[in-house]
Amino acid sequence: MAKPPKVAVVNRDLILELTKLLDETGLTEIEIEQDGQRVRVARAGMPVAAASRAAAPATSLPLEQDNAPLDPSKHPGVIISPMVGTAYASAEPGAKPFVDIGSRVKSGDTLLIIEAMKTMNQIPATRSGTVVQILFEDGQPVEFGEPLVIIE
Repeated sequence: MAKPPKVAVVNRDLILELTKLLDETGLTEIEIEQDGQRVRVARAGMPVAAASRAAAPATSLPLEQDNAPLDPSKHPGVIISPMVGTAYASAEPGAKPFVDIGSRVKSGDTLLIIEAMKTMNQIPATRSGTVVQILFEDGQPVEFGEPLVIIE
């Protein structure tokens, strides 16, 4: 006797929770994998600003290097978000931030916290130095790979 084919069971509560997380954070998509099962929830369409940046033709005019804004993601001391979530500058509302511009940090010091799936994740400095830029707002949603802090 042949076995019936396995049917994937969709966890409706998980999908609703991820959808709610998208709404709360303003993110466009989120994907998780648990026990070998992957779930991805995304909003339909692409934001117009992102679409226009991606489709903008390259210019052949030379740019003055002194006036061109630096891309923070290319800086050697950039700390990028390892996950999608909400970034917090301090351990609790009203508390002193982990770092300010000009703060001296050592490798491993906590720079910020990212809340993802109701879990608080400490984001450490990957190098020692001085914080020269903070590229996120407290309580702001952040995407995977987004530049957060620059240390020189």
